[in-house]
Amino acid sequence: MIILGLVLLIVGAVAGISILWTIGLILIVIGAVLWVLGAMGHAIGGRRHYW
Repeated sequence: MIILGLVLLIVGAVAGISILWTIGLILIVIGAVLWVLGAMGHAIGGRRHYW
């Protein structure tokens, strides 16, 4: 999710499409939160680890 967010962020910035930039930023934030929660040992969506 973080990688997809980065790709959308870059494409949105290069192409000048603000909605892609916004979606990319949101995906990066959500991915980082899920990654931190998974690393702390919290089960997310039935999984013990989130990759």
